[in-house]
Amino acid sequence: MSLAGRLMTRQVAAGLFCPSKRLLPSVSGKTTIQQKFARLPRTFTTTAQLFSTQANLPPPKSLLSRTLGFFSIAILFTSIGVYMGVPSAEVVNGLLHHPTDQETLTMYVPDDETERKINDFIRDHPVSVDLRSRPEFSESRPHMKVPAFFKPHNLTAGTLMGPGKVAVPPFAWTEKGGKSFVAISYLGGDLCGHPGIIHGGMLATMLDEGLARCCFPALPNKIGVTANLNINYRAPAPAGVFVVLRAKTTKAEGRKAWVEGHIETLVGEGEKPVILAEATALFIEPKHAAVSPPAKRLNAQGLTKINRKWQEYIPFHQTRPRQKDPRRRQIWKQQLNGRAIPSGLIQSVKELS
Repeated sequence: MSLAGRLMTRQVAAGLFCPSKRLLPSVSGKTTIQQKFARLPRTFTTTAQLFSTQANLPPPKSLLSRTLGFFSIAILFTSIGVYMGVPSAEVVNGLLHHPTDQETLTMYVPDDETERKINDFIRDHPVSVDLRSRPEFSESRPHMKVPAFFKPHNLTAGTLMGPGKVAVPPFAWTEKGGKSFVAISYLGGDLCGHPGIIHGGMLATMLDEGLARCCFPALPNKIGVTANLNINYRAPAPAGVFVVLRAKTTKAEGRKAWVEGHIETLVGEGEKPVILAEATALFIEPKHAAVSPPAKRLNAQGLTKINRKWQEYIPFHQTRPRQKDPRRRQIWKQQLNGRAIPSGLIQSVKELS
């Protein structure tokens, strides 16, 4: 640092820390740097002054006030947690606990007199009574298995349900092994395309879903997607009418199932129904269906039974040669490909619902 800089630093320091050495204004009338710093306010806080501020703090609250405040906050946050937790619990419960076919028959409660009459008419109709008496059929209301939180986003169980549409959840009967399927529904006036005529797309949706429900039990993992659907419309479907969907699985081979069915009017004994639409369809089970939720539930329900059947098949797998012997391994693979899986294993899977 230069000599002039050192002198200036000393002068400034003297002006800051030694007030008695402040310089007077210069001859030119300008204020010096030393005088500018001298005008700054200087305050000092001693230790006594710092600790004396504690005397100005408000007095502590009483034990009663603190207790009431604690419990008020606890009740507030507990209420918020319960309010937010109840919907979450319903969602989790809907995902983990699926109602059985028998339980779905008691889950629906009509909202008004009109729905009650429609529901009672389907339940007590001679066709329903006859199907209910057959031991090979299991009765259910499939749309009641859809969780309540998901129904607003589901076409057939939510969007198309309600007054003026599909007034009540359809009754359905499924024959053991996915051989056939029957469902009875009521179609209201809000499902029309032309005035008084049910939209053809509504009938197509019913056929797609009905034929799928028919063949799913015949597929290895009880699930599939529509690969092909052909529909022939035979007669106009009037609004405000009861209809019956009938379907049967014509062939099931591996991950594929072929189904045919039709929709007809619901008539009394001795009357001939009018066929409204006919359809044939091909459904294919996805390759990843083994890890889907229905397959997981299947494995949980029938794990023990399937394992017993696999005991006939697994010992051969345990004879697999080591990688060090490629010739013996190739012979083993050829024997494995030609070895038939026990029929009892496949039958056990198909019998599980």
